[in-house]
Amino acid sequence: MSYALVFSGQGMQHPGMLPWLADGAPVRAVNERLGVRDWRAALQDADWAARNAHAQVLLTGLALAAWDALAPLLPPPAAVAGYSVGELAAFSAAGVFDAGTALSLAQARAEAMDRCAAGHPGGLIGVSRMAPAAIDALVRDTGLAVAIRNGPDSVVLGGALAALDRAEALATAQGGHCTRLRVGVASHTPTLQPAADAFRQVLEGTAFARPRTALFSNAADRIASVPQARDALAAQIARTVRWDECMDNLHARGVRCVVEVGPGQALAKMWNARYPGVPARACDEFRSAQALAAWVDSHGLS
Repeated sequence: MSYALVFSGQGMQHPGMLPWLADGAPVRAVNERLGVRDWRAALQDADWAARNAHAQVLLTGLALAAWDALAPLLPPPAAVAGYSVGELAAFSAAGVFDAGTALSLAQARAEAMDRCAAGHPGGLIGVSRMAPAAIDALVRDTGLAVAIRNGPDSVVLGGALAALDRAEALATAQGGHCTRLRVGVASHTPTLQPAADAFRQVLEGTAFARPRTALFSNAADRIASVPQARDALAAQIARTVRWDECMDNLHARGVRCVVEVGPGQALAKMWNARYPGVPARACDEFRSAQALAAWVDSHGLS
């Protein structure tokens, strides 16, 4: 029997995240890359924390630092996936490239997206508690794109700021629940195609290996080859994140539990709502790596 490993995306970063993560070499590499002495202190500044150039590097590096601490305590995962920028950590954990390369790619990805956003300002809004048909109508009425699909009644929409305002008003009037995300770019929408093209050029010059673990992508289902890996990482910048399908793919592996690596518990909560018979827990719920490993082991994996 087995477990799945999922890596969180951007937006939930906070100074108290990963409370058990020690200040070892992987964490120091993140501080150095960001030019800060202490990432927790830096996250006290909400504006600093929300910037793509900081958040994407920080989350990629810290997720892999956390996995570096957890991996010796656990058997290998049966399957791996990442949510949005969490794919960089997921691909690294699956053996496609090392942690240093993941950090460099996170920096290049953020820079490409920020250059694109400078000419096309926009953002994202989470919409839930609406029927699929109502969400489809909202997309048609506002001209927004579905950036992330978490479930039939839970999506993230992306586009121009005025359209986001209109969507929030329309959805709220229909009883929907809306959450504006603290990002300044319409990630995972066609607006970001120039960023996807630019990032693809970076990926072409980066050494990749075939995944050594079952790896599932936001944009291309299972990744089994180097060309697929490059295509998927570039495409997802401007294409809908199909997280609902990623969860289905992981569940189909017959996993007995799921571990979320990163800040917050958003992915664990989504999983538990979709598959209540297969428990998921997040790193942020534990006070030590050993406690998390013990929880995984309690499901008969070792």
